[in-house]
Amino acid sequence: MNQIWFILSIIFLTNDKSRLRAGWRLFIALFLTELFFNIVDWIRSALSLTGLLPSIIGLSIDLMVVVSAIYLTRRFIDKRSFTSLGLHLNKQTILDILLGIVISFVLMSAVYITEYSLEWLTFQSFAWQTKSLSEVFSQTLQGFILHAHTGFKEELIYRGYVLQTLISGLNPFWGVVTSSLFFGIDHLSNPNSTWIAAAGLITIALFFVYGYIRTGQLWFPIGLHFGWNFFQSTIFGFPVSGFDHPSLFHISISGPELWTGGAFGPEAGLIILPICLLGAGLIYLYTKQRENSQLYPSG
Repeated sequence: MNQIWFILSIIFLTNDKSRLRAGWRLFIALFLTELFFNIVDWIRSALSLTGLLPSIIGLSIDLMVVVSAIYLTRRFIDKRSFTSLGLHLNKQTILDILLGIVISFVLMSAVYITEYSLEWLTFQSFAWQTKSLSEVFSQTLQGFILHAHTGFKEELIYRGYVLQTLISGLNPFWGVVTSSLFFGIDHLSNPNSTWIAAAGLITIALFFVYGYIRTGQLWFPIGLHFGWNFFQSTIFGFPVSGFDHPSLFHISISGPELWTGGAFGPEAGLIILPICLLGAGLIYLYTKQRENSQLYPSG
C-alpha cells in the first residue's frame, strides 16, 4: 500500500507533497472552464438570448466564467491567492495600464505610417464619412469593450495562470517558451491563420511576457494587449488575428503579404519584428527605474 501511495504521489504531487503538479493543475483549470462554459451555453439556449445587449452581456459572462475557473483553481488547487497572479492593486496600477495603452498606440501608429509610406496601405475614408456619428460611436464603444475583455481575459490566462503554473513546474525559460507557444497555436483556428501567423503571435506573446517580467504585474501587459488590439482594428482598420472589425479608418492593404500579414493582420507579417523590438525598448525605458523587477516565483 505504501508503495502504491509513493508511486501516486510521484505522479500527482509536487516534490514537497504540498499540492498537485503543474500539469494536473492546468488540466483542472481547463476542465472547470469548459464545464462552466457548457453550463452557461445551456442557460443561453434555454433563455434564447439574442441581440446587441445580450452579446455585451455574453462577453461579461464569458469573462466571469474564465475568472471563476482560474480563481477556484488558484485558491483551492494551487493553494495560492488569486492576486498573486499579478493582480495586486497599488499606486502603479493605473499608470501601468495607461502606459501599456500608450506604448501600443505608438507601435500601431508606426505600423500604419510605415505601410502608408511604402505604399502598402491606401487610406480610403474615415468612418464618419460613410456612417452616422451615432453608429460610429456605438461601433467604437463596442470595439473598446470587446478588446478590453480580450486583453484582460487572455493576459489572465496566458501570462497569468498558464505562464506562472508552467514556471512552477518547469523553470522560467521553459515556462515563457511553452506558454508563448500555447498562445500562438491557440490562434491557428482563427480565419486566415497560418503557421507564419502563429509564429508572429508567439513573438507578440514574448513581447507581452517582457512587459510582465519588467513589472511583475499583469496590469501592464493587459494595457499593452488591449491597446494593441484596439488601435490595430477599431482605430486604424487592420485585421486583428484574422478578424475584421468596424473601424474609424477605412483602409486597403496591397503590400507584400510576407511583410503586411495580409488578411490575418500585421501579426502575420515580418513588420511585427522591428515593431516588437521598438516596443521592448519603450518598455525598458518605462520600467528601468524600478527595483527588483522579476517574475513572481510563487506560481
